[in-house]
Amino acid sequence: MSLNRDLILAELNRIELPDGGTLVSRDMVRALMIEGDAVRFVIEAPTPEMARQMEPLRAAAERAVMTLDGVSHASVVLTAHDAGKAAPPPPNLKIGGHPKPQTEPMRPEGVRSILAIASGKGGVGKSTVSSNLAVALAKQGRKVGLLDADIYGPSQPRMMGVSKRPASPDGKIIEPLHAHGVTMMSIGLMLEPDKAVVWRGPMLMGALQQMISQVRWGELDVLIVDLPPGTGDVQLTLCQKSAPTGAIVVSTPQDVALIDARRAMDMFSTLKTPVLGLIENMSTFHCPNCGHEAHIFGHGGVAAEAEKLGLPFLGALPIDLETRLAGDGGTPIAAGDGPIAQAYAQLADRLVQGGIA
Repeated sequence: MSLNRDLILAELNRIELPDGGTLVSRDMVRALMIEGDAVRFVIEAPTPEMARQMEPLRAAAERAVMTLDGVSHASVVLTAHDAGKAAPPPPNLKIGGHPKPQTEPMRPEGVRSILAIASGKGGVGKSTVSSNLAVALAKQGRKVGLLDADIYGPSQPRMMGVSKRPASPDGKIIEPLHAHGVTMMSIGLMLEPDKAVVWRGPMLMGALQQMISQVRWGELDVLIVDLPPGTGDVQLTLCQKSAPTGAIVVSTPQDVALIDARRAMDMFSTLKTPVLGLIENMSTFHCPNCGHEAHIFGHGGVAAEAEKLGLPFLGALPIDLETRLAGDGGTPIAAGDGPIAQAYAQLADRLVQGGIA
């Protein structure tokens, strides 16, 4: 069997902690990456005090991974999450100023492809699709970035299970965070959790410019941009300044959502951004008790719209309790192995085969 994330986690799940549980069951494994025959990941302890006592476990985890076939190098870093102590703000770093004039496209060096995930209206699961698709692509060995550009309602920090404030050693370059094999950045990481963003258009455009141009994204196969709903300033700035490779439109099947989805697709057409396909979210509901299948929001509307417009229909995803619990818990369901994870894996494979990621 080829080396993969599940084999590594199964091996790490054998390493028990002194106070109970394992590295995996206690959710301490972060940023797991497989690069050829090299494996790298982070063990994040709940507190600095506990981290100071975990060096033997870090060494044991490194040895355990080295026993797997196909692994010739393992690197394990031990860190700690201090929930009770807020990180100091980056020196002189301000987010949300007016955009700076630019002559070149706003595309980070080293990022091969930019994929926008959009919706005509809110509440259709666009951010859930974005986070799970990013994780699914990372599981397939792609180098993936996730930019939460939903500036008024950033949800990716919660969905990806990160809360630390990104560092900025020089007050200019922003160091992104890493979770589930994905490099990520969100305006939500730069503000207090319940702080409202009350900005006009130019400040939105400036914030997006900063999060694309000043973040140290590194080498990425694809940068997934979770756009806000609608057809506003953020979408306009991204499409005009960053030249995305393409966009995926997410919608629920009912007519009200499809009306707004058509507007989103018309916007991308106007801005010369290819629509790569449509996803129908919340397509069906399977009762966990009796197995009955219900179409709460209708069914098949997005597939019919894709056929009408001559666009690829990328798949239908159910409305599912486990998906919601996984997102609220900070570990996207695509990180697992169930039917929903397989659906995202198939979607990711389709993008890889199409050369998008």
